[in-house]
Amino acid sequence: SDHVSYLLEMIARQAPHVRPVSFSFGGQTLSQPSFRQLEVMPLSSPALFSYLRERGINTELAKRECREVHYLTDGKPYFAVGFPNRSGGYEIRNKFFKGCIAPKDITHIRQTEPGETCCLFEGFMDYLSFLTLRQERHPDRPAFDGQDCIVLNSVSNLSKALRPLGDYERIHCFLDNDRAGLEALREIQREYGSRVRDASHVYSGYKDLN
Repeated sequence: SDHVSYLLEMIARQAPHVRPVSFSFGGQTLSQPSFRQLEVMPLSSPALFSYLRERGINTELAKRECREVHYLTDGKPYFAVGFPNRSGGYEIRNKFFKGCIAPKDITHIRQTEPGETCCLFEGFMDYLSFLTLRQERHPDRPAFDGQDCIVLNSVSNLSKALRPLGDYERIHCFLDNDRAGLEALREIQREYGSRVRDASHVYSGYKDLN
């Protein structure tokens, strides 16, 4: 048992890992590998669990919210944690890379009953971090208490989230503490005014909630 962490690290380093859907430099897309033989399955890889634990994520919560995605690109096998969006695409992450399998879109997590509050996250690691922290601090209250969530999966998707956000009386924004996150926050505030709450003070001094 003393060697389990070491073995998982070796698995993570040697296992195939994902490649980007695109790589941008100077505004130009330099490559766009194709994804073939896509397989989506329950999250179970020890290497991916090791990666999630390194990020501080509760793996049982990750199993509930995410999938394990396997596919071929350039004839080579890769796998990653996959977070589904509303259009059938996946944000993909592992220890070595982050990217997406198109189509790229937001993820809208709705509770059983329509809620008045929505928590907005920039990336799904922030969303998983929120769930992990909530479970650790309020183990007796595992439910969301009527809160819905939207994960942008990129600030470039903000325009797609503005209309759904209009359905809520309270919007709590957990965006990155950087220029792009601040600009996104300001745009939401211009649209919905006093309904918007900036929650980034919770992790002031850090780039993001994770």
